[in-house]
Parts: sequence; C-alpha cells; structure tokens
Amino acid sequence: MTCLKSLPLAAAMLTLAGAAHAEWPTDRPIEMIVAFAPGGGTDIMLRTLAPYLEAELDAQFPVLNRPGAAGEITYTALSQSRPDGYTVSSLNTPGFLTMQIDRKLRFDPADLCPIARIVEDPGTFIVPASSEFQTLEDLVAFAKENPGAVSIGTTGVGTDEHMAMLQLERTAGIDLTAIPFGGANEAKTALLGGHITAIGLNVGEYATSDKNAMRALAQFAEERSVLAGDLPTAKEQGFDVIMSSERGLATRCEVPEDIRARMAEAVDAALANPEFQAQAKQQSLPLSFQSGADWQAAMPARLDRYRDIFALIKEGQ
Repeated sequence: MTCLKSLPLAAAMLTLAGAAHAEWPTDRPIEMIVAFAPGGGTDIMLRTLAPYLEAELDAQFPVLNRPGAAGEITYTALSQSRPDGYTVSSLNTPGFLTMQIDRKLRFDPADLCPIARIVEDPGTFIVPASSEFQTLEDLVAFAKENPGAVSIGTTGVGTDEHMAMLQLERTAGIDLTAIPFGGANEAKTALLGGHITAIGLNVGEYATSDKNAMRALAQFAEERSVLAGDLPTAKEQGFDVIMSSERGLATRCEVPEDIRARMAEAVDAALANPEFQAQAKQQSLPLSFQSGADWQAAMPARLDRYRDIFALIKEGQ
C-alpha cells in the first residue's frame, strides 16, 4: 500500500530531478577528463577547445588529467560517473579499441558513446638531434644487427605509437623494446636524457617541439601530412606502417539523448569558430571532424585491423 504522506515528497523529488535536467548545463561545471598527462596532444587539444565550449554552453569546463593504462583509468572513471551530462572525457583510438583485444577491462566499452572526433594525427618516431639515426632505414638497419637494443617510448600498450612499433617489427623483421610512459612530456624527458633510443609522437606534437633538440625519422601516413610536408612517410622508406591517433570527446551512453545532442552541437559550433581554427593552427592541431555516430560506426573495421596486427605479432613469437 502506498503511503499518502509520501506522495508529496515523491512529487517534489520528481520535480527537482526534472528541474536539474532542465538547468543543464549552467548549474554546475562539466568536468572534462583527459586520459593522458599535461602537455601531450590530447591535453593541448582539449585545453584549446574548452573555452569555446564554455562560450557555447555558458558552462565551465574544468580539465582534469587522469593518465595511465593507455586511457583505461579515464574511461573507467567516465563509466562510473553519473549519467547526468556533467562528465565528459577524451576518447583516443587506437588505444580505446586495442585495449578491448587482449585485456580484461574495468569498464564496458559499450557504455561510452563518442560525441565527436576532433583530430586525426599521423604517428612518427623521434630521436634526439644528436642521434646517429638520420632516417627510419638507419634505425631498422641498427635494430637488425642488435635485436632488442632499440627502445621505443610509448604512452602504453595498444596506443598508436605501440601499434606503429608492432607494425615496424613485423614489416622489417626486427625486435624492438617498448618502454611505456604516462604522457608525451615524460617520454620526451627520457629521450633527451639519453634513457631511450626513440619515442613515438604524433606529427602535430612534433611540429610544436624543439627541432634543435630532436629529429623525426618518418611519418606513418599514406601521404605526407600538411604539418610536415618535408618528412618522408615510412612507406617511402620501404616500410608498410600506417598509424594515426584519432582524438575526440565521449560521454556515457546513458546520458539523456537531448543532452548528448546539445554537447555535439556545441562541439560542432566550437570547431567552426574562426578563432578556434586559428588557435588550432597555431597549436598544430590537424583538425579532422567526424560526428560521434560516424566515428562510432567506423570503429568495428578499425578494431578488426588492430586484431590482425596483434595476431601477426603473436604468430611471429
């Protein structure tokens, strides 16, 4: 039997819940979680975007970095957040996909829905300016003579740098050593300190780095990026390595559809803002917008490709 005295209280709670939904997003900040350490490509992209989202939604977007486990720490935090539209996170492939291949996850990938892809940035391998290696061919030749002696800094297992390394091992018949770091800046510090041979970066990250301190060996793209027109591709040097980092935003799929739609509209408007585009160019962000639905629809085929890469490596072990 329903207690009549409880009815006014229940009605009041429903009214408050509806009001909270109606007030989104202006009644409290929308937390933006970044899956990598400050200073890397993902962090720069979202910190550049945040003020424009704030202007579009009249809401605050504080940025919180939660690096580790190639993004799993952030994705787990997002999956455990309340589905009220007040938490979003970075979403990066291939990491988000490759961690689903050979790993028990603390979150269900199906619980997370992309809002939009913002950037697609080809990978590259970077060495100190003082390195003996001038090209990717030089590094491969040394690795053939010294199995395991070439160490490559990555931001975790299954990230684009790691996947590029696996492809290079397979196509060149060499053995490399992966060294994981929490973010690009940590990897750069280790590289410049002489602790590792090379690091994986994206072309956009390299474009904003000190060219007097480090040198890129190749870019892992079908064609040369507009950000590095003078840098040969790995294919041009005889190695079939294709890998890029896709970066965007995601939220929980349980967030009400109208809120997710407003988020997507705000991202669209922010990316179209000429001031943002000028700032993105200054930050060397290779903008490559894709709607959340289109990006999500493309992920199964990408996941199949990454499964094939892992399978090839296992066959060679």
